[in-house]
Amino acid sequence: MAVENSSGSPPKQDPRQRVAVPLFRAIGPLMRAVLRRGLPAGPNALLTVRGRVTGRPYSTPVAIWEFGDRRFVQASFGAVGWVRNLRASGEAVIRRGRWSLAVRETELSQADAGQLMHDALAGFRRPRLLRILLGPTVRPPAAILHRYRFRVDDHLEDYVAEARRHPLFELVPRELETTTSPPRRP
Repeated sequence: MAVENSSGSPPKQDPRQRVAVPLFRAIGPLMRAVLRRGLPAGPNALLTVRGRVTGRPYSTPVAIWEFGDRRFVQASFGAVGWVRNLRASGEAVIRRGRWSLAVRETELSQADAGQLMHDALAGFRRPRLLRILLGPTVRPPAAILHRYRFRVDDHLEDYVAEARRHPLFELVPRELETTTSPPRRP
């Protein structure tokens, strides 16, 4: 996430992002191996999406937020490759070991995503040190916050701003969708 400045110079990246992005890129291959083997990895799963240009499947470790009977995934680093591919294809497969589920995505509006995160995390405690360490723009995915019962922000506007920077997608199982939707024609 870039930090806005008032001069005409290009925006500077938040120092926390400069640390987080290379760290997660380094951990990615290890997490993929752990998730493929089905080892416990918290709320994480492999999200496999077809490339919008090549059509090849790409797998990325993501934190899946299971809230009630609904599943969500949040783009922790903004509109990166898997997000653009998911928007283009509209479908994916989530995997943990031998378990897998084919899903269709629905991107929530910023207002709806902000409201959902606000309501889901409202009852959790807000560690002041966590807010100081993360700064104004860096946030763990909602799945991580929900699992460990933390919240970072207080006001609905903060959550809507978070949804603007990091889109939230609902993942609906394809077999549920086909039972409620009319069949598609080729």
